[in-house]
Amino acid sequence: MELTNKRILLTGACGGIGCELARQLASKGAHLILIGRDQRKLDRLLQQLSTNGQHAGQPHMCFKADLARSSDLNALAQQCQQWRNDGVAIDIVINNAGVNHFAFLAQRDGPSIEQEIKLNLVAPILLSQKALCWLNRPGLILNVGSTFAAIGYPGYTTYCASKAGLYRFSEALSRELEEANIKVLYIAPRATETSLNDQRVSQMNRQLGNATDMPPVVASAIVRSLEQEVSARWIGWPEKVFARINQLFPAVVSAAIRKQSAVISAFAHKTH
Repeated sequence: MELTNKRILLTGACGGIGCELARQLASKGAHLILIGRDQRKLDRLLQQLSTNGQHAGQPHMCFKADLARSSDLNALAQQCQQWRNDGVAIDIVINNAGVNHFAFLAQRDGPSIEQEIKLNLVAPILLSQKALCWLNRPGLILNVGSTFAAIGYPGYTTYCASKAGLYRFSEALSRELEEANIKVLYIAPRATETSLNDQRVSQMNRQLGNATDMPPVVASAIVRSLEQEVSARWIGWPEKVFARINQLFPAVVSAAIRKQSAVISAFAHKTH
C-alpha cells in the first residue's frame, strides 16, 4: 500500500519501536494517530513529527490510552468512530503495544500474567474487531508479534503464548476478511534493544551471543511489510530459520536451547 496521505493508527507509540516507526511513517507522508499511556511522551513525539523533516506540518494526532483497560480501549474505539463521522477515515491499524516480563513461570504473580496477555493478545483482538466498523477500505491491520511466537523460550512462557496467539489470530482473521477488502499482516521481530528489556536480558543476550536489532531496523521492516502487504514476515537470521525448524523438528531447537539453560536460569533468578 502506498503510505503517502494514509491515516495510520499506531499503538505503543511511546516505546522504542513505536517512536522510530512513527518517524519513518511520517517521513513517508503518512498522517498518524499516536496511541500511548504517557501524555508527555505523546506530546513530545507529536511535536517532533510536526517540526522535523520534509513532511513537517502534517496533521498528526495523539490519544492517551492504556489498552489493557477495557474502558480506555472502548474510549479509543468510540473516538475512532467519531473521527470517521467527522470525515477522518483511518486506513491502517498497527497493533504495536506490548509488554514482556523475563521470569520463570513459578516467579510470576497472577496480575502480571493477566496484564501481559491482555495487552499482547486481548487488546489487539478487540481493537481489530472494533476497527471493522470504522476502518477504510481497502484497509490494513498489522500486528507486531515476536519470533517467540514460533519458538517457546524459557523465561518467556506467557509472552510466547500471547504472541503465538496473536500470530494465529492474524492468520485466521486474514482468511476471514478475504472478501472484505481488509488485509491482516503479521511481523515477528527478534530480540530488540528497547526499554521493554531490563539489564538482565541485555546481559544474557550478550553472554549467549543472541543477536539483537535496534528499533530503526525493526521499524524499517514494518514499513516494508505495509508497502508490500506481506502477510507474514520474520525478522533476523538465524531466528527465522529456527522458527521454521521448530515447527518440523522441535527436538533440534530444544537441544540448542538446552545448552543455554544454565545461563538463562542464572539471569532469570538474578535480581533486577
